[in-house]
Amino acid sequence: MCGRFTLTVSPEELQAAFPNFHIPVDLPPSYNIAPSQPIPVIPNDNSNNLDFYHWGLIPSWTKVEKLGKFNLINARSETAAEKPSFKNSLKRRRCLILADGFYEWSKSISGKGKTPYYFTMKDQKPFAFAGLWEIWNSPEGDPLKSACILTITPNELVKPIHDRMPVILAPEDYDTWLDPVENKADVFQPLLRSFPAELMQTYPVSAYVNSPTNNSPQCIQASSFL
Repeated sequence: MCGRFTLTVSPEELQAAFPNFHIPVDLPPSYNIAPSQPIPVIPNDNSNNLDFYHWGLIPSWTKVEKLGKFNLINARSETAAEKPSFKNSLKRRRCLILADGFYEWSKSISGKGKTPYYFTMKDQKPFAFAGLWEIWNSPEGDPLKSACILTITPNELVKPIHDRMPVILAPEDYDTWLDPVENKADVFQPLLRSFPAELMQTYPVSAYVNSPTNNSPQCIQASSFL
């Protein structure tokens, strides 16, 4: 599962990494993005604009009284096409979720609690998770846009820490993933694969990141305490 991530680069760096999309010039750094918070999304709506959606997919058919039960932050890429909560989004509403790192937790060597690890690209550049999005309309007609991150079996770097990892798309696959035309599984399913471990790096960070209220560079500082 992917339950926390970061987007700390400057708007200029993000624009350089995603030249075909419109990035806000006043985008602040985020060191500890958590479920239910707004996340940076580029949806396949032909706008090419970065927007912010609620992290936790809420299917359009969700009833008001069950709203809190459909706050789905991740979807397994292997089975999303079969699940009522995800299958329509996988066909029609796909998105990029922009990041420059993510966290996973592993049992500490001491056996006391869990140690958070921070994963980034070796070149420190931002990247995009494969995401799904939805629009839920309240009885009053107010729209709520939400999104979730697709996950896959881990690569050799993530595997010792966690049994899942987010799907990280290759830049050459962005256009295919964002094609607004309803795609069949044979078109987009090959894009949903583990990212090459040799292009990534990781290191342990402190328990400071455990609290979603903490959002500062301290979250990503390397820790020597395992």
